[in-house]
Amino acid sequence: MAEGYGRGLVVWALALASALVITLLVACSGDPGSGPLDPKWDRFACERCRMVLSDRNHSAQVRIPQADGRSRVLFFDDIGCAVIWLDDKPSRDDPRTEIWVTDWRTGDWIDARQAYYLAGQLTPMEYGLGAQADTAPGAMRFTAAREHIFEVERKYNVHGGHLDAAPRDW
Repeated sequence: MAEGYGRGLVVWALALASALVITLLVACSGDPGSGPLDPKWDRFACERCRMVLSDRNHSAQVRIPQADGRSRVLFFDDIGCAVIWLDDKPSRDDPRTEIWVTDWRTGDWIDARQAYYLAGQLTPMEYGLGAQADTAPGAMRFTAAREHIFEVERKYNVHGGHLDAAPRDW
């Protein structure tokens, strides 16, 4: 009987140790469920235009809540791509949707809706906006930056095409 008790104790200890290891692995798996993630620079592609993310001072990311309670993070090479991509998605107005941009001066991730934007920057897709955490003369808030992005799109996107559309026969 003592031998059976000892074997049961070993099985119980192994089960407890396994549960602990699994818990630690899940806790350290990387994605905290909110906030920005660090992209693999020069490897991840923009969700909208498919350019590689390489400009560490003008990139963006969107974290979208999923039905299972998790979230999905999508990366963009320019705040303009993020805003235009998100515009027709149902999660656009979901308060749980997070938009992050890099501060053009430091490369730190900041909340896009709280950021201040300066026009006249050289950005990957030429929307020309640099985000920063603090205000500056001539800076615009997110709503005005969004309007600026759509104005640039109306003015310069004369082809009116979509990257997923079939190629035209010239």
